[in-house]
Amino acid sequence: MQRYRKTKTAFAVALFLSGTQFAQADIAAAEKFLADEIAGLSVLSADEQKAEMQWFIDAAKPFAGMDIKVVSETITTHSYESSVLAPAFTAITGINVAHDLIGEGDVVEKLQTQMQSGENIYDAYINDSDLIGTHWRYQQARNLTDWMAGEGADVTLPTLDIDDFIGTEFTTGPDGKLYQLPDQQFANLYWFRYDWFSDEKNKADFKEKYGYDLGVPVNWSAYEDIAEFFTGREIDGQAVYGHMDYGKKDPSLGWRFTDAWLSMAGNGDKGEPNGLPVDEWGIRVNENSQPVGSCVARGGDTNGPAAVYSITKYIDWLKKYAPPEAAGMVFGEAGPVPAQGAIAQQMFWYTAFTADMVAEGLPVVDGDGNPKWRMAPSPHGAYWEEGQKLGYQDAGSWTLMKSTPVDRAKAAWLYAQFVVSKTVDLKKAHTGLTFIRESTIQDASFTERAPKLGGLIEFYRSPARVQWSPTGTNVPDYPKLAQLWWQNIGDASSGAKSPQEAMDALCEAQEKVLARLERAGVQGDIGPKLNEEKDPEYWLSQPGAPKAKLANEKPEPETISYDELIKSWAQ
Repeated sequence: MQRYRKTKTAFAVALFLSGTQFAQADIAAAEKFLADEIAGLSVLSADEQKAEMQWFIDAAKPFAGMDIKVVSETITTHSYESSVLAPAFTAITGINVAHDLIGEGDVVEKLQTQMQSGENIYDAYINDSDLIGTHWRYQQARNLTDWMAGEGADVTLPTLDIDDFIGTEFTTGPDGKLYQLPDQQFANLYWFRYDWFSDEKNKADFKEKYGYDLGVPVNWSAYEDIAEFFTGREIDGQAVYGHMDYGKKDPSLGWRFTDAWLSMAGNGDKGEPNGLPVDEWGIRVNENSQPVGSCVARGGDTNGPAAVYSITKYIDWLKKYAPPEAAGMVFGEAGPVPAQGAIAQQMFWYTAFTADMVAEGLPVVDGDGNPKWRMAPSPHGAYWEEGQKLGYQDAGSWTLMKSTPVDRAKAAWLYAQFVVSKTVDLKKAHTGLTFIRESTIQDASFTERAPKLGGLIEFYRSPARVQWSPTGTNVPDYPKLAQLWWQNIGDASSGAKSPQEAMDALCEAQEKVLARLERAGVQGDIGPKLNEEKDPEYWLSQPGAPKAKLANEKPEPETISYDELIKSWAQ
């Protein structure tokens, strides 16, 4: 397994210097890249890899010596692209690529600035597909369907194989056009200490106390019981906690909720990849995909009973079952805590942390390098119904802005395709563990590595995968609306407002933005068109979302054996 972990710094520097010095396409650099970096770890044969590299060399000739800039957030996958793949591409094609790594919020800010000013800040962006509704409505991003058939046809890789990408449903607008090309994906799943859940004494004690088997919780009722059971329990000489989360009023708190927490509770309507007509943000659209409301009074669900229930549970569990310091943590501070060995389970856990959770020497890894933990589908809340999405999947995706000159967009498009090509993708996936291609997920090398990854491969090969999706097209302006979440939910987390008051304030703030967009008319006939307000009871009595408050928000708890779950997926 060491071939997946080798540092490639020396190789990257050599390629960078080669590309900088000669600034021309170099078949020798391609051969060196395939031999030293890819080293057979590709879904393509050796001849097919060489053919792809030769295509890049030929297609790049008109752009040799050009300097281009692209940008992405800082995660392991993008660090690999920036430090290894960008200099390799430069050496092979003669196109000099500066792949900048900045914070996620900064990426969105740069993109916003380019949209508003028309100035070409970057030649391509890897930004989350959460902006698909923004790109479709503002029409400032090139739609890639037309680009690949038109202006970009001469620089579109014949073996790109769009159908092999697992996330294009997330990056396609209601018009059927592809606006972004996935570069990396990861889901938020349930994480738990498999060794503790398998312990015979823990199983017996849990069964005696709660009357059912300790296992992967299917619903929030069981998650809550398990959190209570483990909190304060002494294991291996230390007191442990049954839950982990974070609560500081900070921009990262917004992701905690826009990343589908409300839909996990049962907010919104049925539908894949997102609920229609009401999505997990609680925004309702009409038959023309125009946002018509966020508050229950306009048919939305941001402040409905399911949303309020989701915030109430979040706060209750944070206070009762998480370490005391968690309430003052931000996302980056809370992320490493489960690896320290005192957390029994975590409802909201990103698979992007997988690589950091399997490092040798961690308390959550055994002496043979096997994880003591597993990941599984997230449990659902009391309002959830079959057919609703069950969680969030990040899909950082390549985006070409119309304000980027055609020649620069073409050169950047070549680089984008290089880092997602079939030649490269398998190795990149082993490095960052963020999957975008079906052929990569099904490769035998991941069958071999699966036992070391705690269920990640089993999940991505399972039918459950389709219930995890990013923000959808109901959100007309992600940058403007996303910032409202942490500010308002932060008031509930801090105790300044009740969950109902916070969600009332949030839906009203969202509707103010929708109203401004409607008045400005900048999104044309697909922009917001707010419904008239009605008595909330009118909407609560209609089929679908928003749903009326349940008399019992803690239904019968349900668990499933992890081993049986994995067997059912395999079958």
